[in-house]
Amino acid sequence: MSEESLPTDALPEYAERVLEAAESIPSGHVMTYGDVAEWLEEGGPRQVGRVMALYGGAVPWWRVVRADGALLPGHELDALGHYRDEGTPLKEASRASEGHLPRIDMRRARWDGGERAQGHT
Repeated sequence: MSEESLPTDALPEYAERVLEAAESIPSGHVMTYGDVAEWLEEGGPRQVGRVMALYGGAVPWWRVVRADGALLPGHELDALGHYRDEGTPLKEASRASEGHLPRIDMRRARWDGGERAQGHT
């Protein structure tokens, strides 16, 4: 396979960086779409969300979340299974909440980038 054919198969550089950030989030923790963009110092929540929607299936996608802690629509049960397996802090749903699904306890589950954040590129 020649190098000329690689770019069509290769991920855009920004997408690679977003996916690397998702992979770096420790088990049991989350970052918001905006957190990832801020950590990368590029793009914004919508750009990160787009990358995750297109390419995120091969990384721990459930660790990149909405800022309100709501589970990803259409993937709630898959995500919930991962959160429970990893011990991600959740807030149990109130009876009034739609679908009675818990939310992520963002105060306890949110990861700030830890030590790696000091030297990110």
